[in-house]
Amino acid sequence: MKINNRIIDSQQPPYIIAEMSANHNGDINNALKIIEMAKNAGADAVKLQTYKPDTITLDSREPEFMIEGGLWDGQSLYELYQSAYMPWEWHKPLFDYARKLGITIFSSPFDNSAVDLLEDLNTPAYKIASFEAVDLPLIKYVANTGKPMIISTGMADAGEIGEAVQAAKEGGCKELAILHCVSGYPAPAEDYNLKTMVDMQNRFGLVTGLSDHTLDNTTAITSVALGASIIEKHVTLDRSAGGPDDSFSLQAPELEALCKGAKTAWQALGKVDYGRKSSEEGNVKFRRSLYFVKDIKAGEIITKEHIKSIRPGFGLAPKFYESVLGKTVRENVQKGHALRWDFLK
Repeated sequence: MKINNRIIDSQQPPYIIAEMSANHNGDINNALKIIEMAKNAGADAVKLQTYKPDTITLDSREPEFMIEGGLWDGQSLYELYQSAYMPWEWHKPLFDYARKLGITIFSSPFDNSAVDLLEDLNTPAYKIASFEAVDLPLIKYVANTGKPMIISTGMADAGEIGEAVQAAKEGGCKELAILHCVSGYPAPAEDYNLKTMVDMQNRFGLVTGLSDHTLDNTTAITSVALGASIIEKHVTLDRSAGGPDDSFSLQAPELEALCKGAKTAWQALGKVDYGRKSSEEGNVKFRRSLYFVKDIKAGEIITKEHIKSIRPGFGLAPKFYESVLGKTVRENVQKGHALRWDFLK
């Protein structure tokens, strides 16, 4: 798939998405700074979330609308989203600023009206959040735009992932990626079971990546070795700022480390290549080879006392050790000379 002319597949470095989420903390200046931070750290894209409290839930404090446990314990869903949402009038200046800086920007829509807003801004792609992966009508509506789509799969079983993929294709999506995800905030690394991501690649045949909610970069970088083509991480200006998502988000130095580490992991994978590498050429001479370790006179027979496998590597290879024993030398040879075939009769 391709977003803003950036090819995303296993033959390219991982596509790094910096998820702003609610970490603007109600201040557009924070949002602008996060975009700049993501650009400077080396991320490929910054992602927003586009919803209003009324488009995502009801203003109710009935038990089923209340959050119990975790980071947001005691809040109603409406209260959480009221504090976390990004005002829609911010979207255009944020899109304009990202484009000015040269970093891709797109968003996760949570209803059709959000898609319409993002279409007006000519968003280059869409992300479906894990909680919306079961909203097949929304997925079809997004797919109908013809833009590339990324679907997070947290909480979804294999059947539900298949339904989401099918809905996207039925809606007209031609460029689709899926992200393995664990919708815990934060999520322990042992919950990620990254081998599932490998199975997803084989099962669905799509560009596959990771939406990572762990507290460091180890899981994300490990996923690159297993074929992740996309990595998404929440980012923040200050993890201690007290916002809804700050506590499990990366700060600038950590995002920069992720961008560098993911690229290094991808480069290290490389290809199957048993040939000698350029960085090794200077050290070939220090491999072991056969040397005379005792003076020997012309006509004498070589014994184990005369030769030994040592460094450096200017003599015959050690694999010829047995072949050389019992051979006769043509001339006097002093200790410390590399053994060559022309010394032998």
